[in-house]
Amino acid sequence: MATTDFIAAIELSSSKISGIAGKKSSDGSIQVLAYAREEASPFIHKGAIYNIDKAAQALTSIINKLEGQLNNSIAKVYVGIGGQSLRTVRNAVSRMLEEESIISQELVDEICDENRDVPLTDMSVLDVAPQEYKIDHTLQVEPVGVTGRHITGQFLNIVARASLKKNLEHSFEQAKVEIADDLLVAPTALAKAVLTENEMRSGCALVDFGADTTTVLVYKNNILRYLSVLPLGGNNITHDITSLQMEEEDAEKLKLQYGDALYEEEEGTETPAVCTSEDGRTLEVALLNNIIGARAEEILANVWNQLQLSGYEDKLFSGVVFTGGGANLKNLEKAFHKVSKIEKVKTAKFVQATVHTHSDEPKKDGMHNTLLGLLAAGNENCCLQEVKPVQQQPAANIPPKPIDIFVDDEALKEQEAAARAAKAQREKEEKERKERDRKREQREKEEKKKKKKEGTKWSFGKAFEKTFSKISNEIFSDDDMK
Repeated sequence: MATTDFIAAIELSSSKISGIAGKKSSDGSIQVLAYAREEASPFIHKGAIYNIDKAAQALTSIINKLEGQLNNSIAKVYVGIGGQSLRTVRNAVSRMLEEESIISQELVDEICDENRDVPLTDMSVLDVAPQEYKIDHTLQVEPVGVTGRHITGQFLNIVARASLKKNLEHSFEQAKVEIADDLLVAPTALAKAVLTENEMRSGCALVDFGADTTTVLVYKNNILRYLSVLPLGGNNITHDITSLQMEEEDAEKLKLQYGDALYEEEEGTETPAVCTSEDGRTLEVALLNNIIGARAEEILANVWNQLQLSGYEDKLFSGVVFTGGGANLKNLEKAFHKVSKIEKVKTAKFVQATVHTHSDEPKKDGMHNTLLGLLAAGNENCCLQEVKPVQQQPAANIPPKPIDIFVDDEALKEQEAAARAAKAQREKEEKERKERDRKREQREKEEKKKKKKEGTKWSFGKAFEKTFSKISNEIFSDDDMK
């Protein structure tokens, strides 16, 4: 049976493009109805699409797989945008009022619009996280209704390179897939799905440890305070392992099976622990993890540096939450505590909402949390609705059309034909009569016009003759007097 009510979402990450369709229940739970994925490494690097044709092909494949599982067509999808160039920029807009007055919603909207229009070179504003409004000398989260004479709106603009958004939109256009509403900011959708309200309010950092990038977000008082993307991820660790003379695929398997961010040899063991690669070579686990630990320490040190740059490193009362595929590395939490000295560090392998699914996809390994967050952010039915033609209903109390019982009567048909011929003859004669009358009226008008013209000439001649006679009499009268 076809599913006619669902929300569809697509995530584009450096390792994969994944699509999902499901329903949201009133209790906040999610029912997964369809899931599909395609490899993205051939056309996405550090979250940015660099081959639009291949991206469009993968998107088409994802949509076809989802529609096959849903047994219905998808009209639109919710899409998240992320990537290396994503970051936040602070901005402030001030207004001085003529006199102390109540701050109106119109004034706040004008300040927000002015913030949106701030010029940025080669960057696009994807979303805005309003901070506090400073009215005179006090900070207000909700400024409408507060009295004051000077107001300053403080904003955190989420921006990214213009090409990041443009290439993503072009890929969907080429795949003929409509994007629902505006593009969602993938990291903020992830945060809302993974973090609790208490964590966001008391102060918490979310670290999405991905394949090519690591995204750092900071929340305080339920407001996003900082966002940055590091160009480092799990693939950097894998690439380092290939220095042991192996393919990346083999290196990835060793990392997942034996990787440890804080590896230590067990005491009392004389023979070092070893592992076997796909090609049959034997490697010491300590050597493997020396490589893994060094790169992991570098990434975690950069994460800690970003938290310090945010200015909230000492206000994270709920600590730090790791998520993403890279967060599956063993002892990652202890390694970060060693770098930052933060006590509360945990890993979120799945979203907060209850998820029901008929298969083992999506797995609870942190790799699908962003996808589920995009699904949870959707609020419109994404099913393609067929428009049925409107059928006119018969009007009430209208008697049925009478049946012609004489339809086959030959004599009646001859009478009707004769009547039609007579009517046509009458119409012809009437038309000829009107044409004669028109011509007669036209002749009469021309004759009247001619007579009027001749009368004017005659009147002019008589007047001239009268005037000439008068002048002649006066001349002859003068001669007689002489």
